[in-house]
Amino acid sequence: MTDDVEPRWLTGAEQRAWRAILAAHKLLDHRLDRELHEFGLSLNDYEILVHLSESPERRMRMSDLAAATIQSRSRLSHQISRMEAAGLVARETCQHDRRGTFAVLTEHGWATMQRVAPHHVAGVRRHFLDMLSPEDLETLEKAYAPVIAHLQRIRAEEGDR
Repeated sequence: MTDDVEPRWLTGAEQRAWRAILAAHKLLDHRLDRELHEFGLSLNDYEILVHLSESPERRMRMSDLAAATIQSRSRLSHQISRMEAAGLVARETCQHDRRGTFAVLTEHGWATMQRVAPHHVAGVRRHFLDMLSPEDLETLEKAYAPVIAHLQRIRAEEGDR
């Protein structure tokens, strides 16, 4: 990044939209995380459980899980260690590539997922979906699609940094 960039300051409308996105994201994450804490999980734990529960054989390579959860491999490794200690996941060596490691959802993790998911989905509805019309949801999806695609391209170009 260079220091010679001339700033294009945000207009009032841009500033309000940007701050609204930040506030909504932070408040929603905080609320959902707090509700998951009642079950002994964090929002990060839950995201990992979701990815594993939706994967074939309820397992994913650690590198793929890091990419899916937008975490560094190091951060994910620490997160998985905590989840292993809670009996939610286990690590297994990849038989085809001894350098690779899988994160695997345990039976306890699967049972936890089944118990917690209905409560989490209810929270997503109560705090997000029920606040918006179907048209609002469609608009949000369309508005975020190019932002997501742009940021995913940059992430792919940079690799795991």
